[in-house]
Amino acid sequence: MRKPIDALPLHQRRTRREALGLLGVGAALLASAPHASSAQSNEETVLTEALVLRDPEIPVAGNVNGDITIVEYFDYQCPYCRKVEPELGQVVHDDGDIRLVQKDWPILGPVSVAAARMALACKYQEKYVGAHEALMGVNSKLTEPRIRELLAAAGIDVDRATRDLAANGKAIDAVLARNNEQASAFGFRGTPAFIVGKFRVPGVLTMAQFEQAIADARKAAKK
Repeated sequence: MRKPIDALPLHQRRTRREALGLLGVGAALLASAPHASSAQSNEETVLTEALVLRDPEIPVAGNVNGDITIVEYFDYQCPYCRKVEPELGQVVHDDGDIRLVQKDWPILGPVSVAAARMALACKYQEKYVGAHEALMGVNSKLTEPRIRELLAAAGIDVDRATRDLAANGKAIDAVLARNNEQASAFGFRGTPAFIVGKFRVPGVLTMAQFEQAIADARKAAKK
């Protein structure tokens, strides 16, 4: 089994250079990435524990008072995100003490962005989790009409979501920008990617690997 985690101290503010120096392999992976030359002034505050684990603008699934937080960076059109969704959901359910923070990182085109924006608009009617499940639970490519159809089938007031998106578009886009800055600073090259506790876990994991990463995070938290 692949070693699941790289050390990631989130309690300090880190620039990209500092964060990658602590992430080991991630530094090599990011070295050739287009965003590697981004201004550090915008990166010094994106990796704080508060914003990574407890962004107040992102709804929490699972146990909101759980002792371990899992953060997932995902795209609704990513087949690997769809594949891992049932396993992740089962792990969160079985454990019972995990906060799950699902961070929209729409990197697969305009429809992915549209899906993420609509899903985040659903939080204003307290139905983000339902929107997430509806959009993640399909096997085909999304279109904007299909997004609306799936949300309506999940019991979401799509007209209200559209109005909420229009009224709160800047705040929603700010969330997506923060998510993108964080994923880039961590050196993630695609979706899905995870933070488990205070550890960086890129790539698709099995249930057993999730359980190991969670156990390692709890062990680290006791030190």
